Amino acid sequence: MLTGAVAAAPANGYASMVSAAMDRMMAGMMVKPSGDVDRDFVAMMLPHHQGAIDMAVAELRYGHNEQLKRIAQEIIIDQQQEIAAMKLAIGQPLPPSTPAPTQGGDHHSHMEH
Repeated sequence: MLTGAVAAAPANGYASMVSAAMDRMMAGMMVKPSGDVDRDFVAMMLPHHQGAIDMAVAELRYGHNEQLKRIAQEIIIDQQQEIAAMKLAIGQPLPPSTPAPTQGGDHHSHMEH
């Protein structure tokens, strides 16, 4: 039988991860306007999307519901692709390990890293 402290450990780990993700996201979104609407939009959206990724990682690590874990995996993939697309749209290079987002008609392999 699990004691209360042992049973609470995963919940505390989840709460800690999500709280840290929210703090990073909120701090990252506090962008001083530069006058370039597009760059400001991306500057605020990148930490927002990364926050969603971080929260999804917490669900994968601590969650038990398989349907929610699949949704969390999809969130990670979708948000990573949107981050890459926004960076490309404003001319920021992608890190070497990040695959470029593809459009519906593009059939290139995603295995080329």
